[in-house]
Amino acid sequence: MSGGYDLNLFTSPPDCNFLCSVCHGVLKRPVRLPCSHIFCKKCILRWLARQKTCPCCRKEVKRKKMVHVNKLRRTIGRLEVKCKNAEAGCLATCPLAHRRGHQDSCPFELQACPNEGCTARVPRGALAEHRQHCQSGTQQRCPLGCGATLGPVERARHNCYRELRDAWSKRQERSRTLVLGLLRRMRKVHRTTNLIRRQLAQLGDFLEEDDALLVGAPQGEAEATPEGSLGVEVGGPRAKVPCK
Repeated sequence: MSGGYDLNLFTSPPDCNFLCSVCHGVLKRPVRLPCSHIFCKKCILRWLARQKTCPCCRKEVKRKKMVHVNKLRRTIGRLEVKCKNAEAGCLATCPLAHRRGHQDSCPFELQACPNEGCTARVPRGALAEHRQHCQSGTQQRCPLGCGATLGPVERARHNCYRELRDAWSKRQERSRTLVLGLLRRMRKVHRTTNLIRRQLAQLGDFLEEDDALLVGAPQGEAEATPEGSLGVEVGGPRAKVPCK
């Protein structure tokens, strides 16, 4: 595999001094050997793994003697290149050093569908429309973690803050209803308890009066008995007195 940049990548043919003698592409991470020949770093390392000489002059080379040519690398980085998605329709051009940054925003860059179970790769510019009609994305959990299960249309208008606020308001209303119901039951229990206390007090008073009557009855009977007994004796048969 070539270690350098493909010539077709550039908007205009690069200078021949920017080409690698091994891969014939534009130099990528160029290094200079002690003999002054310059190659792609990847190309020369692969070459030296088989031979210990310069590919151009055949002089012996030691890997420790290689030097990175950063100035040349910056010069090549300013060369104008086409987007790698040019064949797909992207007409943008940019310096080679900024090519990766353009790819991160290129509308023609292929992106994997984020819906679970979908293996489609679509251009970034068409991803939003694809997600709305993707069959694998009919029902999914909210990616922000609120726990809601959403369909394609619901995801487009889903607002976690509003959903959580509404859920919290409903829970507060339910808690308020439960507290009010509990207070009503406590008042009812309190009234019932007071009623039972009053009835117990009345029952206690009644039992005390009844006990007083029971305790006082024998004394009355004892006082009445002599008179009754006397009456019996008086009213009984009289003793016979002999006549004189």
